[in-house]
Amino acid sequence: MLTIALPKGRLADESIELLVSKGLLFSKPPEESRELTYLDTKSNIRLLFVRSQDVPTYVEECAADAGIVGWDIIQEGGYDLMVVHDLGIGACRLSLAGKPDFHPLSKLSKVKVATKYTELTRKFFFAKGISCEVVKLYGSIELAPLVGLADCIVDLVSTGQTLKANGMKEIEVILESTARLVCNRSSFYNKREQVMDFVSRIQK
Repeated sequence: MLTIALPKGRLADESIELLVSKGLLFSKPPEESRELTYLDTKSNIRLLFVRSQDVPTYVEECAADAGIVGWDIIQEGGYDLMVVHDLGIGACRLSLAGKPDFHPLSKLSKVKVATKYTELTRKFFFAKGISCEVVKLYGSIELAPLVGLADCIVDLVSTGQTLKANGMKEIEVILESTARLVCNRSSFYNKREQVMDFVSRIQK
């Protein structure tokens, strides 16, 4: 049996559709189900539904053989995983955004940035020679500049509609992200035949 960790939400739905289209799943979890695991008995694949940020941890710690997770999360965490394939789903971008009159080079002192991507944010500003103070938030990040908590934000952008609705603009793209198939090293060798069959079929 192969255990695959999927991020809850839209990306899980896209991942399941992909697995079905490749003949790797023969049935889907019930749409209204709140169960955190699902076993497809015909393919002998078990799905785990976890927070997107937790997918790499489940895989790295061998609680799952493989997982599907955004490139942004992999880059932020620096996990010891085998990144096997770019699945081309869940496309988005990690961007610097702020009010229309904001530009980071106009700040003579530290730029205050709200984000949950603290490492990627620090690296981005460091590479530009700009000092930054990071305020870690987990949600409603667009609110931070509007109430004076931060000068700008670094967050995932898909259509840009949320930024526009809150009177903000996208300033610079930091990272383009799509979902990747990742494996833990132990499963890659101990279940090599199963893993390679799974990988080869998903790559077709």
